[in-house]
Amino acid sequence: MRRCMLVLTVALFLPLLFLSRPAAADTSNAGDGRWVNPISDVCWKCLFPMSLGSIRLANGPQPDTTNPASPIQICPYGIFYRMGLAIGYWEPTSMSDVTREPGVMVNMGGFKINLGRTGTGTAGQSDRPAAGTFYHVHWYKYPLIYWLNIITSAGCFQGGDMDISYLSEVDPLWNDSTLSMIINPEATLFGNLIAQAACAADAASSSAGLPLSPLFWCAGAQGSIYPLTGYTSGEFSPLESSLLVSERMAFKLHREGLVMNTVGADLAVCYEYPSPIIPKERWRYQMVNMYPETSSCHAFGASTQIWGTTHSTPTSKKNFGYLLWRKRNCVYT
Repeated sequence: MRRCMLVLTVALFLPLLFLSRPAAADTSNAGDGRWVNPISDVCWKCLFPMSLGSIRLANGPQPDTTNPASPIQICPYGIFYRMGLAIGYWEPTSMSDVTREPGVMVNMGGFKINLGRTGTGTAGQSDRPAAGTFYHVHWYKYPLIYWLNIITSAGCFQGGDMDISYLSEVDPLWNDSTLSMIINPEATLFGNLIAQAACAADAASSSAGLPLSPLFWCAGAQGSIYPLTGYTSGEFSPLESSLLVSERMAFKLHREGLVMNTVGADLAVCYEYPSPIIPKERWRYQMVNMYPETSSCHAFGASTQIWGTTHSTPTSKKNFGYLLWRKRNCVYT
């Protein structure tokens, strides 16, 4: 009987000893990060303003963009037509990680993915005392409206599951300014003092509520949107730099046709379509890592001077996470 009990005890506890070793190794390689709570970490008032046609149904923390004039829209689908209500609201569609350490998934608890060699842009970046820095960005699909079943019309929200849509570590364009010219050759036109001086107006407008879309080469108070890489020059605030590379990634995904747009002008509200130039005024963000900002959201390019001091620390590993909101105009049926 004793021998049987000993064999049973060893059989039960021996596997636990082996299972505990990999877990300890993974913890030691983890970076800063935390899982985002889809309820308590979200600024829910950032869903607003909400509109029906050009009629404002509810106000929000930021100004609204252009909406269709008529509250009733008829959308052609081949030989058929679909009639519905033209609604507009702000939808949380994506999240972004910003990190200086390759493979650290900030918004997924900070665990680290071993991606092997990730290009020359990351070599020594975390320790080198230089004016500029390099950041990696991870882009997540985050269909929060679909999960919570807040809106039921299929054309008025992003469906599916949470997914990792883009990893800059495996993109050779992200750490090479010359290669990035393949997708943004127009960057050569805006690398001058006159073009960059115009960004002061965009910074003021963004901080007031909405950026200036005609100044598409500007990232407001964060600097220049070009080049579409993870390098930032003259960094004076890691928070500002993290926002800059997130906005660049949003622009990059628009340019590559991976993020679509729905504008608020009549029949264009019926469909999603590519937009190679990002419509900056139709995007906003809020921080979810490391310190969630649940009381407000901000336009692309807005200054961080008011809210940023309480959401960044000198001892941070410079890992940040953002929830990205995009204006949705659609026909609700």
